[in-house]
Amino acid sequence: MTDSSSTVRRNASWLRWQQTTTAILCGTTLVTIPMIGNAQETGESSEDNEGYRLAPIIVNAQAYADDDANSIVAQELWVGGKVATSILDTPASVSVVTEKEIEQRNASTTEEVLQYTPGVLTDYYGTDDRNDYFKIRGFQATTYRDGLTLGSMRGVREEPYAYERVEVLRGANSTLFGPADPGGSVNFVSKRPRFERFGEGYLSYGSFDAKEAGVDVGDTLNADETVAYRFTGTIRDSDREYDHSKDNNGFLMGGLTWEPTAYTSASVIFDYLKRDDTPNSGGYPLDREYDRSEFFGEPDFNYHDVERTSLTGQLTHDFNNGLTLRGNLRYSDLTDDFGYVYITDSSARVGSVVDRDYFGSDSEAQELIGNAILQYDARFDQVDSSTLVGVEYRDASTEDRSFYGDATSIDIANPVFSGAPSSLNVYSSNKQDFTTESVFLTQNLSFYDRFIVTAGVRNDALDISSTNMAGDTDSDDYSETSVRGALTYRVTDEISTYVSMVESVAPPTVGVDPERGEQYEIGAKYAPFGTNALFSAAIYDLTRDDVTIAVVQDNGVIERETVGESRVRGLDLEAKAELTDSLSVAGGYSYMESEVVRDSNASREGNEFAAAPKHTASLWGYYTLPSQDMSVGLGARYIGSYYFDAANTSKSSAATLFDAAFSYQLTKDADLAVNVSNLLDEQHVVGSSTADYYNPGREISAKVSYRW
Repeated sequence: MTDSSSTVRRNASWLRWQQTTTAILCGTTLVTIPMIGNAQETGESSEDNEGYRLAPIIVNAQAYADDDANSIVAQELWVGGKVATSILDTPASVSVVTEKEIEQRNASTTEEVLQYTPGVLTDYYGTDDRNDYFKIRGFQATTYRDGLTLGSMRGVREEPYAYERVEVLRGANSTLFGPADPGGSVNFVSKRPRFERFGEGYLSYGSFDAKEAGVDVGDTLNADETVAYRFTGTIRDSDREYDHSKDNNGFLMGGLTWEPTAYTSASVIFDYLKRDDTPNSGGYPLDREYDRSEFFGEPDFNYHDVERTSLTGQLTHDFNNGLTLRGNLRYSDLTDDFGYVYITDSSARVGSVVDRDYFGSDSEAQELIGNAILQYDARFDQVDSSTLVGVEYRDASTEDRSFYGDATSIDIANPVFSGAPSSLNVYSSNKQDFTTESVFLTQNLSFYDRFIVTAGVRNDALDISSTNMAGDTDSDDYSETSVRGALTYRVTDEISTYVSMVESVAPPTVGVDPERGEQYEIGAKYAPFGTNALFSAAIYDLTRDDVTIAVVQDNGVIERETVGESRVRGLDLEAKAELTDSLSVAGGYSYMESEVVRDSNASREGNEFAAAPKHTASLWGYYTLPSQDMSVGLGARYIGSYYFDAANTSKSSAATLFDAAFSYQLTKDADLAVNVSNLLDEQHVVGSSTADYYNPGREISAKVSYRW
């Protein structure tokens, strides 16, 4: 196929999508039953529907957002290949961190990607950096990749270079995603092949002798331009900010996409992630502030090895009559082993000798998840309709073994290491199997291009079995139904408002009732004409019943306790704007009041959540100097004070951190970028129990990139 005919094919495809009032599919699976009747289908002229898209049904977000990739302001959520829906019409509080913003800030971890997003708290375990740690609206966030839950793969530190964008949906959403925590969800959108030649390579060097290289290339493979490939890879060799540490990792991803016509697309993506690093020693002593470089673990024992392999298949076919079929299937295999010596300090300690313990875990997991989606869009005079019915299947298994042992104490005034233990006690061994079968129905109706009604229901049938180290097997099954309703009103073509009610059902465990959540939210969004900008505001009231939390006991043992009922009320504000070709600004603010309403321990009733600050705020600006090849960026992040524990016995100090960026265009195709996180090297305690955990210190990186 010639370049000209290829362009015609893509333009025809884009026009066809514009003529179809679509839904956002962000996390579940779907098959649609067309409501045809006497409907006039969406294959009518583009003039009839130009400039308007039906409000989103968020179900399976597998993004391919070329238009948004070159801007920090995402105007659309993308799903099912190239089907787009305006964020302005989404009846939910949504943030999107685009590829351009990730690049400006040189975000190398999920925490760094999300740390300017309102309603999100990151790094509350600081230098205990085994996993990705972040919360949304006071609760653990549920993570997805291309709209499919990571499930047993959650907790692994993701590689941001693998993704086109990261989408954050705040609030309860089990009707959309299935079993999930109520605070919100994070969806990582994988890079996919494009039908054009492109390439990027980079080399970087930074703090703690961090050396890194990466490549991202793609092109078509045949003369007809119906097959395209993409290869993405990174490799890193680095230390960490504390002594006796390493932070080595590698990532490879390859994908093929076949598009024989403008109506059919099929993709296969393979990826491999490996991490070999040293976790910190479970924090620092409690008596004073220590330098982050100090290490009180065991160099011969502290380790963290992760390997994950995934194979994903994606299919989209448009029947060109309002009906679209989508299917997604992914298999993942994971091993995650770690061990470290952690200190167990107390305020009653006398002298400089601190107790320590060995702790570790060996785990593996396999997961198969897939969905099938049919969507039907139609128009009835002044009414646009989008109907979705979906099915999803998930089969997952995990096996883990946890061990511990007493370690020799360490003199923090003169540390002497004793080495790895000869043997450790296995105190827990579990094998768990999960099977989930889901069905989903969502209906969107738009009246006179102003009022949008959304209604949805989902049922998840879960079978769970667990086998302990004694060989005893327990099993349980659940059938959980969640509902969702929303009303959106387009005040003008620039302003939309919405009110919504959504439910959540947290993933259950054997013998424990699932935790259920319910959220009411009112929001407004503004996208002014003539400016690439989006402003949003949301007020919410979120409750969660039968809550189970981890509580650190006086002896250092962590036990799970049922809280009963908890509640969060708050406000989220966000603004992103490219004010000129040279200046872009992103800012956010969140206010949150959390409360334990009912608790098995009456003394905790009325307490605030742990790691749930009332106030957080952020501002990032990026400016390209006139007639210059230089750009500068500066950001500030404010984290208000919050309690460290459920008992509300100790509290953090509020803190403000600064980040900076500098970029210089060396040649037409080459750039030099210098980024500094925590510019002033501010240090504060982000978590505390039997040890203190500090926020990450200052890091500087210099990167040379070449694009073609």
